[in-house]
Order: sequence, then structure tokens, then C-alpha cells
Amino acid sequence: MAATGHAADEVHPGREHGCMACHGMVRKQVGPGFAQIAERYRNDPEAPVRLAGKIRNGSVGTWGRVIMPRQARITEPEARALALWVLSQPAPPP
Repeated sequence: MAATGHAADEVHPGREHGCMACHGMVRKQVGPGFAQIAERYRNDPEAPVRLAGKIRNGSVGTWGRVIMPRQARITEPEARALALWVLSQPAPPP
């Protein structure tokens, strides 16, 4: 966390790559919140690879009719790091 101690001030890969334009930390904006994604895939051992693929190649239909556009500028190692970061998010509050 930053010096203020606020989680919102924390630097994370989602901000660095522009993910926050569509995703919230906890709840859906255009796409699902990172906590929602982590919750859905929490017990899926294939999730890091699958999510990295969705980041780079895009997807549609996983969260309804919203399209996840492909992010070709993100390298494979960056996509894997982003996927692991997303999956590390705590469960959303009830």
C-alpha cells in the first residue's frame, strides 16, 4: 500500500495496463470485478493459464454478453502475471 494506507492507493498491474477502464476491484463495471473473477476461478487449477489466454486473446460469453477485447500489447509473461494477480484478490464482501 502507499503511504496513505488506503487500498485504493495501492499500485497494481490492473492500473498499469488500463484494466480499470472496464473492471472494478470488487464489483462489475463494464466487466466483472477482479474479486468476482477470483471467486469464480478460486478452485480451478487451470485458471491462471485460461485467464492469461483471455487477457491476450479476448473472450465473450463468460460473464454474459460483454466482450473482453483482446489485449495484444500485453506480453505472455505480463498476461500470466496479471492472471495471477487477479486470482490473488480476496472474495468480494457479501
